[in-house]
Amino acid sequence: MSGVGRGQRTASRELPWDQDIHPGSPELSEQPQTATLDERYGRTPARKRRSRLFAIVAAIAVVVVFGAWVIWAGLDQSDRGLDQDVIGYEVLSEHSTVVHSQVSVDPGVEAKCAVQVLDKSYSIVGWKEITVPASEQRSRSISTQVTTTTRGVTGLIHDCWIP
Repeated sequence: MSGVGRGQRTASRELPWDQDIHPGSPELSEQPQTATLDERYGRTPARKRRSRLFAIVAAIAVVVVFGAWVIWAGLDQSDRGLDQDVIGYEVLSEHSTVVHSQVSVDPGVEAKCAVQVLDKSYSIVGWKEITVPASEQRSRSISTQVTTTTRGVTGLIHDCWIP
């Protein structure tokens, strides 16, 4: 053989395992390589500024939407002073039930309520929409006679609202 073995240098070139290239070696310069990678993958100062601006705009949008929801859901409710309670019911016959209730609404405000009667399987067998007239008093007692398709076993107010 000519004296060339594994790990030895040849006269014309250096083999990769003979080179002294490792982190901290003076031959390696990290800055040009890092700068080249940053440019290649779009990590530029302008890109960082755009990302930061986008994050700020997104945060402001979230705050504005949340604030609008709070105003819409919390402060703009016109029926916040409306309350209803069922006092009792009275089954008059196979096809008639009276529901006794109390509706509380701000004085001078008219309200509407849906009164329903249920049978023993909790099916709706009677339904009536009533108008609670405006009054000077907050609470109003109301008795509503509801016509039913079959015998009812309970009566209640389904919902009340301000028209």
